[in-house]
Amino acid sequence: MDAVAHPAVAAAGIAPRPRAATLLGFATFVAVAAAAGRQLARMGRQGRQAPHAVPGVTAPERRLHAAAALLGLSVLADSALGHWRGAYENPGMFAPLLSALMATGAGVSGATTAAAATRNRRMQSGAYATAVMAGAAGTGFHVYNLLRRPGGLCWMNLFYAAPLGAPSALSLSGLLGLAAQHLDRQRRTPARRLSGLPAGRALAALTSIGIGGTAGEAGLLHFRGAFQNPCMWLPVSIPPLASLLMARAAVISPQARYGPARLLLNITAALGIAGVGFHAYGVARQMGGWRNARQNLLSGPPLPAPPAFLALALAGGAALSLLEAQRTARMER
Repeated sequence: MDAVAHPAVAAAGIAPRPRAATLLGFATFVAVAAAAGRQLARMGRQGRQAPHAVPGVTAPERRLHAAAALLGLSVLADSALGHWRGAYENPGMFAPLLSALMATGAGVSGATTAAAATRNRRMQSGAYATAVMAGAAGTGFHVYNLLRRPGGLCWMNLFYAAPLGAPSALSLSGLLGLAAQHLDRQRRTPARRLSGLPAGRALAALTSIGIGGTAGEAGLLHFRGAFQNPCMWLPVSIPPLASLLMARAAVISPQARYGPARLLLNITAALGIAGVGFHAYGVARQMGGWRNARQNLLSGPPLPAPPAFLALALAGGAALSLLEAQRTARMER
């Protein structure tokens, strides 16, 4: 039996959401809430125990934790606005808020704690793994949202349906955090690895995919906006070049310096900061400006989206540092 459609959904001519999809969304939210409850319970049980100290976190791991936190915060704000616009029609729409909040907290803890306790690392792992799974589930829901709209897979729905790339950012936040923890466990290993690959190369490949996907989504939305401001070309021109150089770093032998790649990553990071200002200006240009913020924050350019570039640039810098360290270690042998 079909569920009754929300009035806004019915007005848009979208088919009512089947009850099975609603139940699946509810199950997703329950799973994320259970994971959060488990982390809180673990904190309560271990809060009175003496922590088992471990060596402090090194610079590349700190950057990865910081990138995971910033990306999680971006997803948290973006999904809160986007799902508010969708009237939280499905209970699963609350899941990314909770999982992104967990990933953000884990990232802040990992980036700011000089000597992490073993129990903190276990809680961080749980938060990051939950973010990866919630992002994967969200991708499925967003694909379903697009396909059930009139016209299915078409440009109009790609412009205005649930963004396909947004949930992937949540998974990417979790993957960066898990990578940081995995690297930290290999602190005394001469050649650290991720998924069977040298750590620097694996992270460079992951960063390349992340920056490329983020630039693609920015290009889609800026195309929707007809590139009315010349600055709208910047996030679809410079970050793709950074993505290509990171892909090159992932496949060639480690080098002593990565000057061009670092330069483009720094510019990409600057675009992530400046983009918030440009999007705020875009909101101000809407009818009513910031005085009508309740409507214009939903219909205008998304304020939380640009910092994703800053987060991925941080991760890319960590990847390059690992590659340079690998090159130095090889030369010393």
